[in-house]
Amino acid sequence: MNNIKTINDNAGKNPVKVDQKIIDMLKMAEEAYEKTNGKVNVAMGSVLYIWHDYRTKGIETPETAQVPPMDKLKEAALHTDFSKVIVDEDSSTVYLEDPEMSLDVGAIAKGYATEQVARSMEAKGIDHVLLSVGGNIRAIGIRADGKPWKLDIQNPDLDSEKKSIDTLNLDGYSLVSSGDYERYYIVDGVRYHHIIDPVTLMPAAYFRAVSIVCRDSGWADALSTAIFNMSYEKGLAMIEDMKGVEAMWVLPDSTIKTSSGYEAYRNHDR
Repeated sequence: MNNIKTINDNAGKNPVKVDQKIIDMLKMAEEAYEKTNGKVNVAMGSVLYIWHDYRTKGIETPETAQVPPMDKLKEAALHTDFSKVIVDEDSSTVYLEDPEMSLDVGAIAKGYATEQVARSMEAKGIDHVLLSVGGNIRAIGIRADGKPWKLDIQNPDLDSEKKSIDTLNLDGYSLVSSGDYERYYIVDGVRYHHIIDPVTLMPAAYFRAVSIVCRDSGWADALSTAIFNMSYEKGLAMIEDMKGVEAMWVLPDSTIKTSSGYEAYRNHDR
């Protein structure tokens, strides 16, 4: 069955016929790209693969860990133009015009899939379930005992005795967090995590962690990456402009900031 790898393998060669689910996911990715001014770009595979290779080698042999050369990253970044991702809904095909381009849907795929599962369950009348897919949380309704789902948010400081930094009540909503503590490696005492800023081509340095609360898990996933890759001021402006979306930011000095409606989701019994 054709998938994202098949699309990448045929970059610059042929359009690839894919399942409607992949078409729908890429249409959402296009909308996320536009709404976040390119801070979420699934066409950044060429850059992300370089980081992945260096990170993998750095974890396997820490004594020889290196940061990718900037000229190599800049060359790869020339092949990340989302407009060259051609989605033809009529023929159900996806074509990458640039032969050096590759898709990496890591910023949205897990959340998107989680949301599809949740909607399928909701359509069947299931209304008391909590889905947890690799850290992507999606609540379907509330608990069977009538109480909201209570979720802790991971403390990005893994050395702290305090394991969580906040607790939220979820009723039919999604919670997705992104942080510098999830996937990283160390070079010369410096931590290099996996969330790469499309502008600097380096791991984003604005925050330790961010969390998004909204109904759609796919959007929660995409927006957690987006605001991790922009300043607090820009991220706050974007979130405040979106209906039904709230966010929390953990700054490098561990200061916590939140959007205006975030407080409504807080569990005050923690």
